[in-house]
Amino acid sequence: MTNMPDADSARKLARLILDERLAACVNILPSIQSIYRWEGAIEDASEIPIHIKTMADRYPDLELAIKNMHPYQVPEIIAIPITEVSMAYLEWIRQETRKQQDA
Repeated sequence: MTNMPDADSARKLARLILDERLAACVNILPSIQSIYRWEGAIEDASEIPIHIKTMADRYPDLELAIKNMHPYQVPEIIAIPITEVSMAYLEWIRQETRKQQDA
């Protein structure tokens, strides 16, 4: 998951991630208010959270794509492991994130 500064940048990142087969699905959530400490000051900003469904073996490429496109100096990039999932859903993610040469 990551947060983007606005809906337009969230959609652009989602399209890039899907075009590169780095994820099977990207959920763009409604705006949230983030209050955080940055460079010694407390900041208050609206952000758009996105949840990205992918496989562990695609994570390094996904992280690089997010870093390359993200406007923040230090973007939030968090991976949460799946502990339980339906096999049909997992297989769909696996199929949709296969590299082109693997397809």
